[in-house]
Amino acid sequence: MVAKRASSAPSDEPVPDRGGRADARVAAIIVAFNQERRVASTVRGALSIPAVDLVLVVDDGSTDQTQAAARDAGAVVVRHSHRRGRSAAVETGFAVVTQRDEPGVAPRHFLLLDGGLGEHAVGAAPLVSAVTEGAADLAIAVVGGPDDRATRMASVLARGAISRASGWFPTEPLSRTRCLTRAALEAAIPLAHGAGLDVGMTLDVLLAGFTATEVECEIRVRPAPAGARAPLLHANQYRDVLVAVGARRIRSGFEATQSVVDPRGLFYREDDE
Repeated sequence: MVAKRASSAPSDEPVPDRGGRADARVAAIIVAFNQERRVASTVRGALSIPAVDLVLVVDDGSTDQTQAAARDAGAVVVRHSHRRGRSAAVETGFAVVTQRDEPGVAPRHFLLLDGGLGEHAVGAAPLVSAVTEGAADLAIAVVGGPDDRATRMASVLARGAISRASGWFPTEPLSRTRCLTRAALEAAIPLAHGAGLDVGMTLDVLLAGFTATEVECEIRVRPAPAGARAPLLHANQYRDVLVAVGARRIRSGFEATQSVVDPRGLFYREDDE
């Protein structure tokens, strides 16, 4: 089910052509780090999605057998010599897929998946349908996963920034499972760092005049990290989102007269609660 759709392009400017095609092809980019136990089932799940004709696993410097497990399951594999992070891995995947696209043939769309999704990767199929059928340039998974207080703080910041930029109020602005057109992904590169990747991508896509939608997907996500390292991980997540939002605010010249500088974010307002 398509939940939301928004574009920040002014009505008198042309919106980039989406054009759903019956022969559309999709490349699944799977970012994996030390996922030898789950990456094979993730690859098989991605390969079972209609229109996905290429599964590329970017092994982000794993020290286990992730690379071999992914290749044995049918994926094309590229590997970083050391861990560089999800943003760099997606950019690597984009470059590899772009090189493999044939001249004169419509470029592939992109499905972004985490290596640990396992058999739940097939649940991303509705995202692929939304993009290949031309419903939106960027389709974001709504999975209804756990949302603790620390994660909510980053989500409120991200949601507020997207709302200020486009008038759209997404349900899960930090959802990592996404499908988008090549042109939309090009608009978001270079990608924001770390946990800022997703909100930065959404803002870049909308501000470039493309459209975004949220789609409910049957995907099970892992619980938020707990234990002694959890506060540091949450702090890093909030920092990354804040940096991504701030950079795009400066770059695009967001109208900020109704915003206040608040510890909860550059675009936070009380009605975001």
